[in-house]
Amino acid sequence: MPRSTVETVFDAPRDIVYRLFAERESVSPHLPIQVKLVKAGDPATGVGAQHLLGFGKVGVTEEITALVPGERMEYKIVKGAPVKRHVGAITFADTAEGGTRVVYTMDSEPSLPVPAPVLEFGLRQLTNQLLGGVRKALR
Repeated sequence: MPRSTVETVFDAPRDIVYRLFAERESVSPHLPIQVKLVKAGDPATGVGAQHLLGFGKVGVTEEITALVPGERMEYKIVKGAPVKRHVGAITFADTAEGGTRVVYTMDSEPSLPVPAPVLEFGLRQLTNQLLGGVRKALR
């Protein structure tokens, strides 16, 4: 199964960076696509929240499967992509300089025959767009 991992450091406190990822729609104004909450998650944990990433009603729906405040976020695609399985995990850690190290990993099993290097490249591009949106939101 193709896997893509991207690591980066944001010059911002971990709680702020984590919030931008966990509250997916907060970064929408800084992305070339819209991110819209379509189903609220558990009021206490946020798990189960679903976000549509795309335009209007067309796009990919992600569901939050795990949230550890300030430390980790996990999601899976539940609708809209030609995949048998797609999961993402994002971890957050403090840096010595007061910033936040983010490690973003995606595993995807396509339902169509796509060469692994092509899919890995595509996953990396998607990750970099999301990271770029967070970077813009922090300005």
